[in-house]
Amino acid sequence: MASLPSVFISHGSPMHALDPGAAGKAWAELGRRLGKPRAILIASAHWETNVPMLTGNPKPETIHDFSGFPEPLYKLRYPAPGAPDVAQRAQALLKDAAAIDDRRGLDHGAWAPLLYMYPKADIPVVQLSVQPALGTRHHVEVGRSLKKLSEEGVLIIGSGHMTHNLRDWARGAGKPEPYAREFSDWVREKMEKRDLEALADYRSLAPHAARAHPTDEHFLPLFFALGASGDQANPERIYDGIEGGVLAMDSYVFH
Repeated sequence: MASLPSVFISHGSPMHALDPGAAGKAWAELGRRLGKPRAILIASAHWETNVPMLTGNPKPETIHDFSGFPEPLYKLRYPAPGAPDVAQRAQALLKDAAAIDDRRGLDHGAWAPLLYMYPKADIPVVQLSVQPALGTRHHVEVGRSLKKLSEEGVLIIGSGHMTHNLRDWARGAGKPEPYAREFSDWVREKMEKRDLEALADYRSLAPHAARAHPTDEHFLPLFFALGASGDQANPERIYDGIEGGVLAMDSYVFH
């Protein structure tokens, strides 16, 4: 079986689940292009733990992990089955350094983009947590450890954000702020050069790093996807809009 590419998605605000706009069209096209995998393993920025955790629930619930949004958003469901066997396989690949949560469902970092990538919800999904305390290189290594799954028909996705400053976003900026584009362009350049060392040290090297990511959790899924892509994969940017002036929505496929 040919190895599947890995994917990074900037999942946007929860409202993208209701009104996906151009980003949703890009997600839908990506799903059509990739075809139907055996299962999906998706790392979401919205599940933070001390050690890697995997969902082992055979029927994961749709978690509405947000408040203050329109009522129709809370009625959305993504009833994809779980994949306990994939969770156990991932745990074994991580040499039992990960744990399985048999009760947790899928948060919006997982189900919102999948709602458009695979709207039939007929592909089993396992969600993976991020470990902000362990840094960027840790997430590259987690991705590398799980790369074998992509050779076994499992689509590996990191779901986070290219930039994620909610304080700036709440101010309701109209036109795109230059810092968001400058940061995302720097990341793209380093990925095209496969300069993982510079990317891993983005806090000290990237322009506007602290403003682009006041905290790390939404950037870490990119490192997971990079690790899972293998050292020679080429990044293809499939979407690069900016929401609310400051939330860069860059999404990538790593071939």
